[in-house]
Amino acid sequence: MLKRFTLQWTIGEREDGRLVRDFLKEQQISKTALTDIKFHGGAIEVDGKPVTVRHLLRCGETLAVSFPPEERSEDMKPEPLPLEVVYEDEYVLVVNKPPYMATIPSREHRNGTLANALLHHYDEQGLSSTIHIVTRLDRDTSGLVLVAKHRHVHHLLTEWQKRGKVKRKYEAICHGLIYEEKGTIDAPIGRKDDSIIEREVRADGQRAVTHFRVLARFDSYTHVALELETGRTHQIRVHLAHLGHPLLGDDLYGGSRAFIARQALHSKALTFFHPFHQRTYHFENSLPKDMQLLVNGPHHS
Repeated sequence: MLKRFTLQWTIGEREDGRLVRDFLKEQQISKTALTDIKFHGGAIEVDGKPVTVRHLLRCGETLAVSFPPEERSEDMKPEPLPLEVVYEDEYVLVVNKPPYMATIPSREHRNGTLANALLHHYDEQGLSSTIHIVTRLDRDTSGLVLVAKHRHVHHLLTEWQKRGKVKRKYEAICHGLIYEEKGTIDAPIGRKDDSIIEREVRADGQRAVTHFRVLARFDSYTHVALELETGRTHQIRVHLAHLGHPLLGDDLYGGSRAFIARQALHSKALTFFHPFHQRTYHFENSLPKDMQLLVNGPHHS
């Protein structure tokens, strides 16, 4: 039997006499979610007995909301792939994604993705969830990824993300020498007219802001730390190429593969506010081997 995602609250004096509907609205459970619970196998219970959203809550009661099992897409199959879990609880997962692994299946990469590995992980736990990636990474970008284990958790984390409560820090190695110690790239990004994949800086694009700081300079490239204020597709790659410093290995945006076989970009740190634990979590990891070799190898300039 698959486990349904369930939330539970003990009703305090402040909630005494309130409607279940109003209480759940305050918990940011949407009308859509309530409809889903009502018609697709969810449940709302007080002290173990089914109630409607018109039930008046009393101090000391236990309210439990069980969400229906989630539908998984036909083309997403569980696969027993290695999964490096950095943190996990009943609501979220933080995983370290290796380079060359797509986050979710696409036409080019139908399996072997992070999503396939996560579904297998969920099946082992008896979870009836599908995939909800909060901070997606490109296939060739390595590093920390935040995953919500349920649609409702994803909804809450996306709201926190809009308020700047989900932060990511990256490290990258780019061509040429950046002489400023730090700076901000504020340049709108949009889709390139003749490409489905490629993005570019363009006046009619969406606002995109990247902060950078130089960590080290080498003979022909620079190691930088980056923080995103916005989260546009390919943002770091497009912004650094726009500066005239494309990422090493990023042949889509003018980088050379002479040093490394992928774009030299790593999601190094992740900070997020946990909507259920009501506290901020912070995770950091080290650079993968291919980038570490570039940083340890040649002499600094």
